[in-house]
Amino acid sequence: MGAAIAGHLANVGIKTLLLDIVPRDLTEKEKKAGLTLQDRVVRNRLARSGKGRLFREKPAPLYVKRAAELIEVGNMEDDFHRLADVDWVIEVVVENLQIKQALFQRLEKVWKPGIVVSSNTSGISINKMAEGCSEAFRKHFLGTHFFNPPRYMKLLEMIPNEKTDPDILNEMKAFAEETLGKGVVVCKDTPNFIANRIGTYGLQVTLQAMEEMGLSPAEVDTVTGRAMGRPKSATFRTLDLVGLDTYIHVADNVRENVNDPEEKEAFQVSPLLAEMVRNGWLGEKSGQGFYKRVKTEKGKEILALDPGTLSYEPRQKLKVPSLDAARRAQSLPEKLQTLVYADDPAGKLAWQITKKVLIYSARRLHEIADDIVSVDRAMKWGFNWDLGPFEMWDAIGLEKSVRRMLEEGEAVPDWVQDLLASGKNSFYQKQDGKTHVFSIGGKYGEVNGHEKEISLARLKEQGKKIAGNRGASLIDLGDDIVCLEFHSPKQAIGPDIIMMMNKAIKELSANYRGMVISAEAPNFCVGANLMLMLMEAQDGNWPEIDLLVRQFQQTMGALRTVDRPVVAAPYGMTLGGGVEVCLPCDRIQAAGETYMGLVEVGVGLIPGGGGNKEMLLRVTEGVDPKDRASLQPLVNQVFMTIGQARVSTSGEEARDYRFVRSYDGITINRDHLLYEAKQTALGLYRAGYKAPRPRKIPVVGETGYNVLKLGAYGMLKSGYISEHDFKIACKLAFVLAGGNVPEGTLVSEQYLLDLEREAFLSLIGEPKTQQRMQYMLAKGKPLRN
Repeated sequence: MGAAIAGHLANVGIKTLLLDIVPRDLTEKEKKAGLTLQDRVVRNRLARSGKGRLFREKPAPLYVKRAAELIEVGNMEDDFHRLADVDWVIEVVVENLQIKQALFQRLEKVWKPGIVVSSNTSGISINKMAEGCSEAFRKHFLGTHFFNPPRYMKLLEMIPNEKTDPDILNEMKAFAEETLGKGVVVCKDTPNFIANRIGTYGLQVTLQAMEEMGLSPAEVDTVTGRAMGRPKSATFRTLDLVGLDTYIHVADNVRENVNDPEEKEAFQVSPLLAEMVRNGWLGEKSGQGFYKRVKTEKGKEILALDPGTLSYEPRQKLKVPSLDAARRAQSLPEKLQTLVYADDPAGKLAWQITKKVLIYSARRLHEIADDIVSVDRAMKWGFNWDLGPFEMWDAIGLEKSVRRMLEEGEAVPDWVQDLLASGKNSFYQKQDGKTHVFSIGGKYGEVNGHEKEISLARLKEQGKKIAGNRGASLIDLGDDIVCLEFHSPKQAIGPDIIMMMNKAIKELSANYRGMVISAEAPNFCVGANLMLMLMEAQDGNWPEIDLLVRQFQQTMGALRTVDRPVVAAPYGMTLGGGVEVCLPCDRIQAAGETYMGLVEVGVGLIPGGGGNKEMLLRVTEGVDPKDRASLQPLVNQVFMTIGQARVSTSGEEARDYRFVRSYDGITINRDHLLYEAKQTALGLYRAGYKAPRPRKIPVVGETGYNVLKLGAYGMLKSGYISEHDFKIACKLAFVLAGGNVPEGTLVSEQYLLDLEREAFLSLIGEPKTQQRMQYMLAKGKPLRN
């Protein structure tokens, strides 16, 4: 965990010193090399090993591998004195109070005023850790609980001790939000803080419900995943990922540190879990837990544990009417209401779990947090719930659910019943387009978000929508900047989005200073509407396909040449046509977690919306047309990027593929992306923006085409690609080379677009391409044919 935190600090450009203990024994390899325990390479082994894992772990802890250059390794004996020269010390040692106390008392001897010190504990008391330290040290001391993996998990719980300087707490909170991209929740110093306290309780009651109802882990996971607005890993897959031994440690920490006998009993680990740990069935890290992967004649299969026999059997999902009805629901509140009030096994399970978690959250609210919002954010950011407990309570109907809870003899906290008695029926309310929440003091107050958070949904509620259709909307962001929001299914580009883009471009030119293109769905854009294109191809409607591709190309051209700045703000999956929307924009403000790729070859096509032309524009800028030695390698690079359907693993890696340029921006905190994109558009306008003029592009021509084709042929003969892959590669090579023209010829952008469109149309008519398209739509993965 310490190395992973160091990795994320390096991701955002922070130099980090990673220290670990000195090994007590030599490895066999070290003995053979003649090393001793006094050699520096041996003494730094554990830290170096931690750093090395950053290159191998999946999902990757690093945005790009070169980020690790900012991490220097050392050990806690030879390099401990260097902690006097850092800005922030993060302790990530074993979860043992005595060891942590001893470490901090040792640290204070080299500590200098101004250095912030924090513990990455998941639940040990921050106040107890600081016992024995000076008041000055304690003013700079707090808990910073990163959720794992630190790069991807949004939640960072901050826990001040009794002496923590409020200014330091606020500075660290701002730093974590702005620089590290975290969602910070300030917690009280209680066992397991907020997210692990409620999350662990939820797992406990789910285990209990499984045993009481005689269900299997796979049947429970059918209910407790997406059907309830939770991650796909649901309950038992999540436990396997966390590690059963780790989970038991977290549960025991609560049980040992609370006083309420009922709560102690609630956190008593089940005999089933204890036996699994004794057997070494710890989950993913040991190869088996509640689930186990095995090889069968059909390939790899995932088996599920039978709690009664402790044997592994094929997974059996729960099949009941309420789950089918929930899947058809249009919104999450409708989905939850359909499920929790259903009179079948799924409904009974969902209700039992939900009511327990909601009552527990309400009962412990005053103890663990300052407000309802902190609890909801902690569970959404730390456990990836779509709704926090109090949002969920509103979603299923506060009044209806409390009435049922009371009928079933549950002890609903008085403050919740008092809220209902006062005539209110929800924790959250909408007032004048703003969200207000019930506070502990008994009144509603506005939910305060970060000043850099812009919500398109909230702006639409406030009447800021200018125009829209089923595919996209144009929204006023203020300061004469508009946002074109994609909201078609999976943000796929079809006629609706193209139509709205053209309307947005005209509106922008006539009335606004600049435009941002983004969305609020899980991903920016997965590409073109593949189903639509396949249907047209299967019907042989070539004029219609040609028209669609022309319209997309023309719209991208208008986007490039409009007389106002346009900034693309991609995030998440940004594929195919999604990349082609970004490439002609004046700037890209990408999220740190942006996965960009021109992936059309995966469905037997090449980019058709100007992607090839735009990539050539990028790599040939400033290149002498006669300098083949410089030009050919650049075209080769584009050929490999598109031909191998390379997708960046981060916004930073998108620079390596030339999707994001050196002067484009990257926003680490996804919630601040729209704000920073808007500021970029305003900055361009105020700087006297002028639209780029069309320019001639130098191409490698027929000679370069043969070079590219020869490379593809070598891959064909080596068995790396199929005959159809080779055909696609040759079409791509022809476009990128500029066709049958002499090497160094300057061609127009329209000439390249025509080549691109012709190649696209020829490929979509191929039966094997249509097979690939159909397979992708059905299976969600590419077909190699």
